[in-house]
Amino acid sequence: MVYPKIKELRVSVYVIPTDYPESDGTLMWESTTLILVEIQAADRIGMGYTYADASVADLIDITLREVIIGADCLNIPALDQMMRTALRNNGENGLAAMGMSAVDSALWDLKGKLLEVPVASLLGTVRKGIPVYGSGGFTSYPIRRLQMQLSDWVEQGINEVKMKVGREPEKDVGRVKMAREAIGKSATLYVDANGAYEVKQALQKADQFSELGVKWFEEPVSSDNLQGLRFIRERAPVEMDIAAGEYGSNIDYFFKMLGASAVDILQADATRCGGISGFLHTGYLCEANKLRYSSHCAPALHVHAAVSLESFHIAEYFYDHVRIEKIFFDGIPAPIGGVLYPDLDRPGLGLELKRPDVEKYQLH
Repeated sequence: MVYPKIKELRVSVYVIPTDYPESDGTLMWESTTLILVEIQAADRIGMGYTYADASVADLIDITLREVIIGADCLNIPALDQMMRTALRNNGENGLAAMGMSAVDSALWDLKGKLLEVPVASLLGTVRKGIPVYGSGGFTSYPIRRLQMQLSDWVEQGINEVKMKVGREPEKDVGRVKMAREAIGKSATLYVDANGAYEVKQALQKADQFSELGVKWFEEPVSSDNLQGLRFIRERAPVEMDIAAGEYGSNIDYFFKMLGASAVDILQADATRCGGISGFLHTGYLCEANKLRYSSHCAPALHVHAAVSLESFHIAEYFYDHVRIEKIFFDGIPAPIGGVLYPDLDRPGLGLELKRPDVEKYQLH
């Protein structure tokens, strides 16, 4: 079979201010950078994106462009292998992986558009939709803003919500208590420390949070500390899940995390781990290990792949990325009763760029 050849690759950088200063246990920010990749073959254009430093655009434009242009666009595994080879001397992790992730997702979108089917149909589905949890509750938020954000999600039918902890550990239990009061007893509460705690400090917090009904403790210590994660997982309250994995760039990272028995729920992010392809590979790894799987951030990008995975558990409906995706794209699905469904009436990933609306955010 002769596949259509890739004619063009374009990459754009956008910087979007937050609507309020944001922080977690280890980082503060007031803007988010989105790298958009557009790939053309025949008369169709596929889009993919990552949230990363602007320098990723140069890596895509210089290193990955020469691999992509003129290649057969439908043979995505071969293109991924070619990109990994091209990135060898730059290191395949971190920013390089983010660049490859955006290109891979654009290729899947392009394939769906050329074949005039949604990506979910290309992959096959095991479920109609995926449950989501509302995610935000930044440590920079005053209590009132924290309570309003979490309770708004519950009122919308998203009955599982997550907040940030760890920046001021002495205040965390009080903030979690205020969050619980806002969402009521029936909603499920998660916390995310972004690696801010020490091991025994995190274990103490796990016991305190459990008394307030917290069921998910994300990255209680650095995700590089696999022994520490396992120590906490084995000693935390039995009803509390330990989650991590959002910084993974390749299958080796996730294999080591699973091999260390470090988590109850593995997280991966298609904007970092190799795009749609990398996200699927990690999902299959979870299936083989009988482990639950969760997507990190970028909900509109994950939904088509997630419905194809038996191991998939729940998706992060991250406040900042939901806001950005609604600004940037037509076709953004909204949760119905706490469940996100892919639009099977639109080809590819179902997204179309609102080009006039986003020009003001464009860096180059």
